[in-house]
Amino acid sequence: MLAALSPAHKLGLGLSALAFVLFALIASMVVPRYREQFPGRRLGWFVFVSTLFFVGMMTAVVFFGKEEAEPGEAAVEATTTEGATTGATTTGATTTGAETSATAAGGDKVFSENCAACHTLAAAHATGNVGPNLDQLKPSEDTVEHQVENGGGGMPAFEDQLSDEQISAVAAYVSSNAGK
Repeated sequence: MLAALSPAHKLGLGLSALAFVLFALIASMVVPRYREQFPGRRLGWFVFVSTLFFVGMMTAVVFFGKEEAEPGEAAVEATTTEGATTGATTTGATTTGAETSATAAGGDKVFSENCAACHTLAAAHATGNVGPNLDQLKPSEDTVEHQVENGGGGMPAFEDQLSDEQISAVAAYVSSNAGK
């Protein structure tokens, strides 16, 4: 997961961790050498400061640990129309409705074996919550095909694991069943 973070997020998370570790080391090793009664009467302040560092570190993990959307993902969501499906274009040829139905028929198996654990799609009885809810997103066939091939935003690429036919099948299945 660390590899998926942007350099700025890695830096922010690293600096927050460094501050937390330095505080812990100083409070446990340096200060007690010079003040034998540490924290003594200042126990309340010590607990307060320790709590602030802990909350700060957890906030940094939540803020800096989240993945940023890939550049094309925001545009994909914005350009997807509600309830609309588009004809698939693969290698320049537009498929007909009959071809899409036949292709989508094999896509249910590909989806259940490779996608259902992470994505929600009511037609497949899939309730995964790691990736986007496909019923809400309602992606076009081309969008699904691109995402399955290339991955992104935490999703692995399946280009080397699925055949072109399987990718086309799952793309047709998702685009024709999302939101239904």
